[in-house]
Amino acid sequence: MSRAPSFVEAPAPPRRRVGEWSALVVLALLLAGQLFFSERARLAANAQWRPVVTAVCDVTGCNVSAWHEPDAFAMLSRDVIAVPGRSGVLRVQASIRNDARWSQPWPVLVLSLSDANGRLLGSRRFMPGDYLGRTPDTALLKAGQAAQLAFDIIEPAPGVVAFDFRFE
Repeated sequence: MSRAPSFVEAPAPPRRRVGEWSALVVLALLLAGQLFFSERARLAANAQWRPVVTAVCDVTGCNVSAWHEPDAFAMLSRDVIAVPGRSGVLRVQASIRNDARWSQPWPVLVLSLSDANGRLLGSRRFMPGDYLGRTPDTALLKAGQAAQLAFDIIEPAPGVVAFDFRFE
């Protein structure tokens, strides 16, 4: 019996490439891990992704930057009054609360003072140490936590009748 030419024979069964596929999966997982690690700060700044990033970093030991949402600080009370017996000195008193879902650093407080015509007389940014009178005991204000602020400033010009607070 003669043998058929090689181009007529049935094709050989495919080789199993388990090792190659395993290596490909491992490399894809490593790439996904590197992308996650390099983009974790941007992902953690998104409220939808933050719980996932925090959970992964809790397991892997990576760090997540503090949440920063200045609009989530609520001004509960505020007042700017002349200090009796101290000409040209104003006392700033306020109560704030962190209404964000997560702890966040103490905010930068921006205070603007105006006259009766709405003309800006002065504006200044106050760091936490400025408005607390000392460096805060903790770097973060917890979600739902309130704080009292009180500090004195020099009146920038006579006729201050209006003030505005905002957070950065």
